[in-house]
Amino acid sequence: MVQLKDKVFIITGGVASIGYEIAKKMIDLGARVVIADIADDMGKAAQERLGEHAFFVHTDITKDEDCENLIQQCVNRFGKIDVLVNNAASYGDDGAKTTRETWLHTLNVNAVAAAILGEMARPYLKASKGCIVNTGSISGAFPHIERWAYPVSKATLIHLNKTQAVEYAADGIRVNMVRLGHVWSAPFEGLTQNDRAHADKVTKAYNLIGRVANGEEIANAVAFVASDDASYMTGSEIVVDGGYSAMGPEQHYPLMSKLMKNQ
Repeated sequence: MVQLKDKVFIITGGVASIGYEIAKKMIDLGARVVIADIADDMGKAAQERLGEHAFFVHTDITKDEDCENLIQQCVNRFGKIDVLVNNAASYGDDGAKTTRETWLHTLNVNAVAAAILGEMARPYLKASKGCIVNTGSISGAFPHIERWAYPVSKATLIHLNKTQAVEYAADGIRVNMVRLGHVWSAPFEGLTQNDRAHADKVTKAYNLIGRVANGEEIANAVAFVASDDASYMTGSEIVVDGGYSAMGPEQHYPLMSKLMKNQ
C-alpha cells in the first residue's frame, strides 16, 4: 500500500468534489494537508470533517499575495511542504463566443496559478525533495465541441507540467500530471441535476469502463504519483480516463448539452 506518513500536502480547490477526495485519501494514508480555496464556509466544514491533520487557508490563487500567504501558512503550521497538488480549476467557457475576460480568468486559474504556486513552493520542495502533481484533463489533449477556453487552458497545463519537470529536475523536484476523464464531481452534479445514473448513461459511449469515475479513483492515482513509489517518474502523464484516450477523438456532438436534463 502507498505510504504518505508525515508528508505535507497543499491541495488547491480542496474543499469539495475531486479536491476533497484527494485531501481525504492523503490524510487516510498518513499525510497532513493544507486545503486552499475561496469558499470559506465549505473550507471550514471540510477542515472539521477531515480532522486535525487538515488545515484550511482561504486562497484566491489568481492573487500573488494569497498564494504567498498559503505557502507561509503551510510552513508555519506543518514546518515544510512535500507535495503541491494544483487541482483548482475554472470551467468558464462559452466556446467560440468566450469573452476576453473569461479567457484570461480561465487561463489564470488553470495554468498561470499552477506556475506561480510551483515557483513559490520551489524552495520548500527542493528542501524536502518533494513533488508537484498537476490535475490535467482529456480536454487538454482533444478538442471538444462547444468548448474553447477550458481545453486550451488544460493543454497549456500539459506543457507547463513538462516545463516544470525539466526546470526543477536539478532541484530534485519531480513533476507529474494525473490526466482525468469524466469524473462524478461538482460540474457533473450541476449539469445532471445530481443524477449519477444519467451521467453514467451519457458518458458510456465515451469510455471503455462504461461510467464516470469516482473521486476516490482519482485520489488513488494522485497518492501513487505523490509517493516515493513513483520516485523514477517525472514529466509524466498518468491517464485516468476509463479508456477515453484509447478510443480516439470525441464524437461530433457536445457532451455537456446531453448531460443537461430537460433541454
